[in-house]
Amino acid sequence: MLFKDEEVILILIAGTAMLMMLGVFIVSFLLIYQRKQNKNLLEKEHLKSSFQQELLKTRMEIQEETLNQISRELHDNITQVLSFVKLNLGVLGRNIEGNDKIKLNDNRELIAQSISDLRNLSKSLSFEHISAIGLVKTLEMEADRINRSGIINLLLLTDGVVYPLGEQRELVLFRIFQETLNNALKYAQAANFKISLYYKEQMFNLTIEDDGVGFQPELLIDKSGSGLRNIVNRAALIGAEAVINSAPGNGCSVKLSLNPHVQETYANRTNSNSPG
Repeated sequence: MLFKDEEVILILIAGTAMLMMLGVFIVSFLLIYQRKQNKNLLEKEHLKSSFQQELLKTRMEIQEETLNQISRELHDNITQVLSFVKLNLGVLGRNIEGNDKIKLNDNRELIAQSISDLRNLSKSLSFEHISAIGLVKTLEMEADRINRSGIINLLLLTDGVVYPLGEQRELVLFRIFQETLNNALKYAQAANFKISLYYKEQMFNLTIEDDGVGFQPELLIDKSGSGLRNIVNRAALIGAEAVINSAPGNGCSVKLSLNPHVQETYANRTNSNSPG
């Protein structure tokens, strides 16, 4: 009888051990399966993010090439035609007196101003020009051009010792400025526009603010293709973080920050893939 009891106990122990081993095997299998699932999800997200980044880079390259072509067309053709018209008006003015000559001279001045504005616009569209003079100088020229136009009051502030951020990053930052300004003029009905650049040793910050009607950013950012989504995506493309704050009646602010030293490797990679 004692022998049978011991046999039953051994069977129970063996069965319990097998059940425990089976449980461990099932839990291990589930953990491995879940780990592989998580890995696959991460790989899919990475591929999706990489695809979106490459798509955005391609779109930006196409856009830059288009803007460069427009810049060359403005500079080489349209301004040349206007210069020829201005020259002809000057010749005609030699044989005109009185009020007609005054009107003709006024028209020549308008054409001269149009030529100057078109040349400045051509420069703001050209990647080569922005690359040659840098971000700050380009923004200064744009501020001067926009303030002279009277369409909005633009204030540019710079803090710290200015240093180059790299051609690709400065171009993207300038395009973000243009996108934000366009939004302020087209939608926000803003009267004042402020750009602040902060150059620190380990961090660069760009803040753009307007006093327009404001909006709810979360409603617009979620819409694919919106200007705000473009700003966020462009910032991410150069490794910068973009934070957009706004509320109805309180204007809008866009704040971008990046570490220029961390970005060196990224800049080299994007430069190696850039056109030309």
